[in-house]
Amino acid sequence: MQFDDDADLDTSEVQDVRGSRIPGGRATVGGGIVGIIALFLGLLFGVGPDQLGLSSGGPDTSPTASTAAQVEQTCRTGRDANTRDDCRIVAVVNSVQDYWKPEFQRRRGTYTPARTVLFSDRIGTACGSATSAVGPFYCPGDRQVYLDLGFFDELRTKFGSSGGPFAQAYVVAHEYGHHVQDLMGTLGRSQDGRTGANSNSVRVELQADCYAGVWAHHATTTPDESTGRPLVTSLTQADIREGLDAAAAVGDDRIQEKFQGRVTPESWTHGSAAQRRQWFTTGFRSGDMADCNTFR
Repeated sequence: MQFDDDADLDTSEVQDVRGSRIPGGRATVGGGIVGIIALFLGLLFGVGPDQLGLSSGGPDTSPTASTAAQVEQTCRTGRDANTRDDCRIVAVVNSVQDYWKPEFQRRRGTYTPARTVLFSDRIGTACGSATSAVGPFYCPGDRQVYLDLGFFDELRTKFGSSGGPFAQAYVVAHEYGHHVQDLMGTLGRSQDGRTGANSNSVRVELQADCYAGVWAHHATTTPDESTGRPLVTSLTQADIREGLDAAAAVGDDRIQEKFQGRVTPESWTHGSAAQRRQWFTTGFRSGDMADCNTFR
């Protein structure tokens, strides 16, 4: 995966609060690609919400000294995105939103941009307080994506993904798939409390995978607003395999087999490895979000 070296990155779409502690809200976190993996494992092992990093109590302590705003200083161009993980996230966020804005307009809708917040250790959100253990997640309460870059190491070491730049891009694009669902009014379907292979929770996650695939289909042809040229200049079959591998690594069946030694489809919340690969592939092959109706 390569970006246009000479393109300017829009860092206003990413807030960097790494090294800070931010006061949190009182609700619970939800809606992420692996956002309930920690909760899922906690329920298996009898861990309480506070230990999982999801808090329904009061806000965190006051902020400490911060090393924030690194991306504003270091992520200037596509060349930076080709060499740094944090700058790559900025570029992917730019590209994903460069695609969805005109796509919504084409469908006579309005796309409202969502910011990604890079954090470390712990973060407070409109959806509650969370630690890095929760994984990347989208908060509909403030319409922001939250990401600790350390998750990508865990994706390889704990979940067995091969990793790579496009694995990272897939994760980000999936979270923005949840934002698209939020804008379209479908994200709430996952909040009925039901689990299982045919639950709305699984269908919402698979649709976000499909939307990630739709963006990938158009990534190398979507013009960047600042240059008129595509920000993503190269996306190979090897890159797509990285994304598929990451999607499979966080399939419910893979996680259950790894952490509890058996597969229990009645407790699925995100879909199987095969389902996740299938729906990302569906979006990538067609490039049409209309083909992402996982609720049929």
